[in-house]
Amino acid sequence: MHSILVVDDEPNYLIILSELLRDEGFEVFTAPSGREGVGYVMEVDLDLVITDMQMPQMDGLQFLAKIKETNPHLPVIMITAFAEVDKAVAAMQAGAYNYLSKPFSNEELLVNVNKAVEHYSLIQENSRLRKEMLTRTGFAGMVGKNKSMLQVYELIEKVAPTPSSVLISGESGTGKELVAKAIHYNSPRAKKPFITVNCAALAENLLESELFGHEKGAFTGAVAMRKGRFEMADEGTLFLDEIGEIPLALQAKLLRAIQEKSFERVGGNKTLKVDVRIVSATNKELKDEVHKGTFREDLYYRLNVIHVALPALRERQDDIPLLVEYFVKSVADRLGKTDLTINHEAMRLLVSLPWDGNVRELENSIERAAILCNENTITDNDVHPESLGTDKKQQWGNEIDLAQLIPVDANLNDVLYAIEDKMLHRALDENGYVQARAAEQLGITKSLLQYKMKKYGIKKKK
Repeated sequence: MHSILVVDDEPNYLIILSELLRDEGFEVFTAPSGREGVGYVMEVDLDLVITDMQMPQMDGLQFLAKIKETNPHLPVIMITAFAEVDKAVAAMQAGAYNYLSKPFSNEELLVNVNKAVEHYSLIQENSRLRKEMLTRTGFAGMVGKNKSMLQVYELIEKVAPTPSSVLISGESGTGKELVAKAIHYNSPRAKKPFITVNCAALAENLLESELFGHEKGAFTGAVAMRKGRFEMADEGTLFLDEIGEIPLALQAKLLRAIQEKSFERVGGNKTLKVDVRIVSATNKELKDEVHKGTFREDLYYRLNVIHVALPALRERQDDIPLLVEYFVKSVADRLGKTDLTINHEAMRLLVSLPWDGNVRELENSIERAAILCNENTITDNDVHPESLGTDKKQQWGNEIDLAQLIPVDANLNDVLYAIEDKMLHRALDENGYVQARAAEQLGITKSLLQYKMKKYGIKKKK
């Protein structure tokens, strides 16, 4: 809902204009003077100001100057008497969006109002798009030819044109936000806002305010009215990241907002209508959370109309060379290293590593390596210098007598499988199946240990 401030020292005029605008679906605030109007500009998230030119204490030009100091892009429509055209021209030169000379028709006013709020919406969206240009959007940022990724691309193409809710699941770092952006920017809502909320980053009371906005004085620190992410995403897409972390008490209000496309700001009683597409993401298994009673079943089914499951990077290792080439080129452009390359040993190491943090960890490793490398060539020492332990591992490896340990005709994959399986069992047995301690002994992360236990069919002991 667009918010408009009307400022005029004539009470009857305030009543007439505010009622007209409310009938057209706008949220309207009124002030009898420029000084009081300045307070609204500072405390309310406005989309337009309509102000009279002639007012005591602070006239329209002075009020306009104060507005531009606070928000230089906020459009202002000046209302002038017929004899004040010179002042109206001065107002336009000072940054007013337009002016209307009395008397004017309701139709003339509404045409200007709609143009002004649309103009302001475009300014805000352009600002958001400039920020989005700093990150990868759409299919361009999703690199990979693995069969599972091709299935993801196909699903995105099918679901993007629809208004259906989408639930994206996958481990941290697999690119869930990239998928959400691809859905949005390939949809009919592409020119409207794409708004993100990280549900795990805020406490319950702050998350509610972030989602639905709040009125001034709704809680301690609420010194101004603020629109929430639902309002900001109107006619666009709202991406609820880490939806599995949203508190149970807040889930009912979220469900109602999704079902009825309406809500109230925190501390307010006015029902606001919005048209928002919901795309959510989680690294949890939400069905398990439903069974535990920590996630509402009705909300789960409302969010999970279409499910996009992203594979972990270890499940598509054949995509790693493509991703590495993409990230090397990307970081080279950012750092101005146009001749940056990566050698075969580094690439071989990158393909062999488990990448517990998935694509995000790989990208960060490439960026770090690009900064640390000498002569613009990324080597294996640049990629993972802190964990290779090269000297110690080479010394241990030189002491192994393969002829005594492994038959000559043994298959490499079978040997690696057997050794890894035995080492996992030994570490788990020695640590009483406490996974954190076993993982530490093996020099791997707990999540990688859990993946390998599943791979080798090793069951948890009760």
